[in-house]
Amino acid sequence: MSLFKARDWWSAVLGEGEEFDQGCLCVGDVDNSGSGCDKVVVGSYMGMLRIFAPHASKPAEQTVADAQLLEVQLRDPIIQVEVGKFVSCSELLHLAVLHPRKLSVYAVSGTAGNVEHGDQYQLRLVYEHNLQRTACNMTYGPFGGVTGHHFICIQSMDGMLMFFEQESYAFGRFLPGFLLPGPLCYCARTDSFITVSSTRQVECYRYETLAVATDADTRQDSEQQSKSSGKRLAVSWLLVLGEQALDIYVPSASPMASSIFVLGERNLFCLRDSGQIRFMKKLEYNPSCFLPYASVSEGTTNVLLGNHNNMLLVYQDTTLKWAAQLSCVPVAVRVANFLELKGLVVTLSSEGHLQCSYMGTDPSFFTAPKVEAREVNYDEVDAEMKALHKVIREATKNQVILFSLFVFIGSGSQVVVAFSAFLNGHYTPADLTGDIAVSYSSPTGVPRVAQCKFVLPLRLVCCPTSASKNSKYKITVDTNKPPVNLNEVFPGTSAEDKEGNALAFQFIAGSRVTVLASKTSQRYRIQSESFEDIWLVAKELVQRFDRHFAKLGVKDFRNSFSGPIPLAEYFETVDHHFELRVNAQKYQDLLSERAVQFRAIQRRLLTRFKDKTPAPLQNLDTLMEGTYRQVIALADAAEENRACLVQAFSRLRSATHLLILLVSLWQGLSAEQTAILEATLLPLLQDTPQLGWEESVDAAVSHLLRTCLSRSPKDQAISLSTMQLSMPKDTSRLKKHITLLCDRIGKGGRLSLSSEANVPTPTVISTAHSLHCNKR
Repeated sequence: MSLFKARDWWSAVLGEGEEFDQGCLCVGDVDNSGSGCDKVVVGSYMGMLRIFAPHASKPAEQTVADAQLLEVQLRDPIIQVEVGKFVSCSELLHLAVLHPRKLSVYAVSGTAGNVEHGDQYQLRLVYEHNLQRTACNMTYGPFGGVTGHHFICIQSMDGMLMFFEQESYAFGRFLPGFLLPGPLCYCARTDSFITVSSTRQVECYRYETLAVATDADTRQDSEQQSKSSGKRLAVSWLLVLGEQALDIYVPSASPMASSIFVLGERNLFCLRDSGQIRFMKKLEYNPSCFLPYASVSEGTTNVLLGNHNNMLLVYQDTTLKWAAQLSCVPVAVRVANFLELKGLVVTLSSEGHLQCSYMGTDPSFFTAPKVEAREVNYDEVDAEMKALHKVIREATKNQVILFSLFVFIGSGSQVVVAFSAFLNGHYTPADLTGDIAVSYSSPTGVPRVAQCKFVLPLRLVCCPTSASKNSKYKITVDTNKPPVNLNEVFPGTSAEDKEGNALAFQFIAGSRVTVLASKTSQRYRIQSESFEDIWLVAKELVQRFDRHFAKLGVKDFRNSFSGPIPLAEYFETVDHHFELRVNAQKYQDLLSERAVQFRAIQRRLLTRFKDKTPAPLQNLDTLMEGTYRQVIALADAAEENRACLVQAFSRLRSATHLLILLVSLWQGLSAEQTAILEATLLPLLQDTPQLGWEESVDAAVSHLLRTCLSRSPKDQAISLSTMQLSMPKDTSRLKKHITLLCDRIGKGGRLSLSSEANVPTPTVISTAHSLHCNKR
């Protein structure tokens, strides 16, 4: 640990729950102000683009809003941002933003306002390229020796280099022997591209060689053409590293005119333009990012290097010159010039901690206060120690989760662990299962982990009550054996009549569920005023029937459901959940509008108060107070809607579990098919603002309808296209697809995850079992 800390000049924490990486940070005069001051551009994997102009301020006055010029929510995740001359017929700087399937180039412009806080910045799209392949990273430069402009090269996840000359696509080339993408950098001195392949060697390709190589649409075409005809893509030079590289940097400053820096997992390499090693430095830690820059000493090079120990190190060639402690692990580091100070170090962490700092000492003037000497009463200390030990023992007996599990357990012995379970909210849970994980070491010292599932008893969430004769929702479960006494199936729960034909449960946070057994037929009716509350009782009834008849030695017992599937009742739960999601979005939009209005009123009032000749407020104070009350009311309504949405999603999960159970009993689905149906209709454990249940289920159901549940081989050939999952306008499409799913399963369709979706249905009975979904 360093004795010195990086002096914090300006810092900000970006977003909440966002993720960042080494390509998400760049600096430059992106708005072409001409002042010589850099702006800090940050993009996140959540699609948030921010631009800052940091400035020094007192700690009490320092706010992020003062330095933030622009914040825009883009639709796609941001992989990398760069500033350069990317527009033809213009030598101004523009911003290039790389998305997984798109490259966008923006112009950032600022308009001076009439008040102190009135400057406005706009982000205007100049052009964009839709990519046919998923992008990994990009680099830019004057490819081919052009002057006054920058071209862009994008590396895809399957090893293709795509070249763009401003608004037009030039060509694409596949790298030979590609397996996994690595860092990519352009060297303007030799007009070549440097990367590190999955074979752990540095490879250099000349731009001229790439331009005249054989063109191909796929990697297979590229390999075939290179063997048969055309010019084969050849490497200019290569160097074996023996380790994977984290980043590559080619500085253009004069003292480092012939240096190529490669940051490995355990070593720092400095290469010449010909591929020969100038020097290397073995690292005793795990590096996270680096940045070479010009040194004041002639013939030497300085390197800023961050590691996973929250350290920022400064090397001059191979000599450590300075070490400073950071507040977080940096994943990207840059050097920027601002109006008040030149050469500031800008770092970004994976959690979004953006910091502008400089090297220096920060002495501590704290002195420990003198401790007053006093006589120790050992009797009182002993009594206090005994009392504390008693409190600790009581707390240990009543703790909910045991993290020790135990010092030593002999082979074959058993240990009982008691714990408590509580309802997490005023609604019935959708599942009563839990997970247990035990980590231990074998006698030889090898670590092991054992896992299992358990089911909580139904009596934890309900209690026996009197049966109801009429209810709104009813389902009927059929069996192939004579009716049984419900008191035998549910021991310890007394039925109303002695014959055990009626049984009822009152949920603690729900409605009453009644089970009625027919006296003449082999049917059992489950009814309730709440559709989703039927789920836990129906599941318990089916499982207890299986155990009851298995104990009696009956092997051919079977539960069934004659239909129809209660889709109308199920869709009521779906619509209620979707309505709350729509309300949440409306509250969010209204809060944003009122917040903008509130800040605008604040700026106007601030201008009036700062004016040397005060003007009338013109009821601005009343307007601000009214806006503030609206913001508070909207926030309270949004919080209440959020609580209702959590409860509605739990009810939706219960209703979906019930639907899956009825479909499996209706068509006699196997355990594998039931698991596929459950994964399709229950893909999420909770809703998020970015991804909801409706769009996830619609995509999964559509995939099944186009593959294993398709009507013809032509439909099976249509694969599910890659699309951006977003909140739908309504639930009509989802309900149509779920209805079609149940209809095709009812007509003999079978669920499968097999990739051989175009295999025709066999006409001859065979003993081989196929995982493909066929029709009966």
